[in-house]
Amino acid sequence: MCIEEKPHFYGRRQGRRLRKAKSVLMEKFLPKVKVDAEHPLAFPFKPQKIYLEIGFGDGDHLAGHSAKHTDIAYIGAEVFKNGIANLLSLITGVKQNDEISEDIKLLPSRNDNIRIWDDDIRLLFPLLPDACIDRVFLLFPDPWPKNRHASRRFINPQNLKILARILKPGGVLRVATDHVIYKTWTLRQLHESPDFRWTASCGKDWKYAPSDWEPTKYQNKAIREGRRPVFLDFERK
Repeated sequence: MCIEEKPHFYGRRQGRRLRKAKSVLMEKFLPKVKVDAEHPLAFPFKPQKIYLEIGFGDGDHLAGHSAKHTDIAYIGAEVFKNGIANLLSLITGVKQNDEISEDIKLLPSRNDNIRIWDDDIRLLFPLLPDACIDRVFLLFPDPWPKNRHASRRFINPQNLKILARILKPGGVLRVATDHVIYKTWTLRQLHESPDFRWTASCGKDWKYAPSDWEPTKYQNKAIREGRRPVFLDFERK
């Protein structure tokens, strides 16, 4: 039997050591909200739509967006343990210095419409059926700015084909970046893709945050440092 080789992942999986409260969340609460590999679209309610955020970072956008749209189900994918722990802190209200019970029944959840995939998103893709996702967020991904690292960029023909498969017709891929190289790369890759069209009709459509945008820590840092983010929406044809 041929066993498919696990794709190589470039990037950090953990940063500083987690404080006790976040460690408890990772150990006790994360299993409660993890994606079920056998039923990856299972939620405790019937969602109107399903959104996927790839690489949710500290979870600011995912937690904020899901709290305002409780009829929508969200799948958040992230491998960085500190980011996952921060999202769990946001959706439970537990702060890193809090004394919390290790009894999972006593841990609250403000966002029961979130499920977390804590591994490489490429391992989730084969588990998802065709045309099951209404929107995909890819917000401030690692730009891998050096030419020799271009193959590591998430936006590439292979991944775009996969996103086209899982997105519903008319579904949206939203890419945000503050890096000029990644912006140019993304526009070129999507322009060459037969499956997507850029929805912008004027500069205001991509130079300013969308009306349903939730600010992120990385976005605010980029603005402070003089980098202007862009917000690119592409519709699945």
